[in-house]
Amino acid sequence: MPPALRALASRNYRIYFAGQLVSLAGTWMQQIAMVWLAYRLTGSALVLGVVGFASQIPILVLSPFGGVLIDRFDRRRLLMLTQALSMVQALLLAWLVWRGVATPTHLIVLAFGLGCINALDVPARQAIVVQLVDDKGDLPNAIALNSFMMHATRFVGPALAGWVVATAGEALCFLFNAASYLAVLLALAAIRLPATTRRGPATPPLQALREGVRYTAGHRHIRASLLLIASLSLLATPYTVLMPLFAKEIFGGDARLYGLLMGTAGCGALGGAVLLALRSDTVGLGALVGRMAPLVGVALAVFALSPSLWLSVPALLVLGFAILLCVAGSNTLIQTAVDNDYRGRVMALFTMAFLGLAPLGSFAVGSLAHAFGVRSTLVACGLASCMAGLAYRRGQRARAG
Repeated sequence: MPPALRALASRNYRIYFAGQLVSLAGTWMQQIAMVWLAYRLTGSALVLGVVGFASQIPILVLSPFGGVLIDRFDRRRLLMLTQALSMVQALLLAWLVWRGVATPTHLIVLAFGLGCINALDVPARQAIVVQLVDDKGDLPNAIALNSFMMHATRFVGPALAGWVVATAGEALCFLFNAASYLAVLLALAAIRLPATTRRGPATPPLQALREGVRYTAGHRHIRASLLLIASLSLLATPYTVLMPLFAKEIFGGDARLYGLLMGTAGCGALGGAVLLALRSDTVGLGALVGRMAPLVGVALAVFALSPSLWLSVPALLVLGFAILLCVAGSNTLIQTAVDNDYRGRVMALFTMAFLGLAPLGSFAVGSLAHAFGVRSTLVACGLASCMAGLAYRRGQRARAG
């Protein structure tokens, strides 16, 4: 097995990887179709922000409690439950759009429901990886391959979704996503893991949650990584909420251009994932994350000010590349440092920082863009992201010294 693919030598991880590859392509298709549908129905940047807010605010509130469950119970069974519920949500969306009765209220409610599911699903997917590799030294490579998989599908999914939406409508994207969950359910059923129940600490959930927070706060490297991810989630990643406006109002395109712009950022992220997969260990990874953190803000500001697609495309490539290295690099640093007894709770806090805070950013960005314009809003976000990245880099140098 090539060094960049060494985690695939583990049977369980190989099966899981194949199932997730299919499922994530459908997930990206649904995400693009959902945002475009909200914009088509309302034409409002504010509504785009509200849909993003509804899909992710449950993660902010519920994912820490999901982490407690993940440390107590069988992670594979929990994932099978969340994937089945996600399939039902996608089918409901497809049915509503197919009948032509979908409204912004339907989208907000179903986005909120998916957010509740993801509060358990996302940290469980992060935490189970360590159980799927035979050699724990392959864990960093498995995390890098997960990022590669996520962003390979992010490159293909949005482009395919843009074409499907433009030619057949959003309902088909939702239907494709519902069918894609079968792949990951079959993969989870085929994985061979000891059928043990995770008891976790014999303490009430709130106390177990407090123990996880204290553990995280007392580990300075984990704490710093989570603060970086939280700042990017609030300031940088909400740029995706405004992509439909850039595609249609600024560049005069349609759903296909929207898919292309999102796919371009995904292509940059894919390059970052390949770079991480080629690394043989985590030596120097913290310094790499420190260099990429300020670059996120610079690339975002350049994209916001770009007068043409010819400059926007390379800016999005760099933006996707830098965000991936920051997020996946921090994930790797955390997972290789955390004690397994706290893994579910710590990864739930990671999920809360990365996805749970995003609704606040999405809502704020949508509201500010509605009031001051999309370009001004993203320039401000880029400058603030750059400052946060520089602060992390200074702290990283101090910790290394």
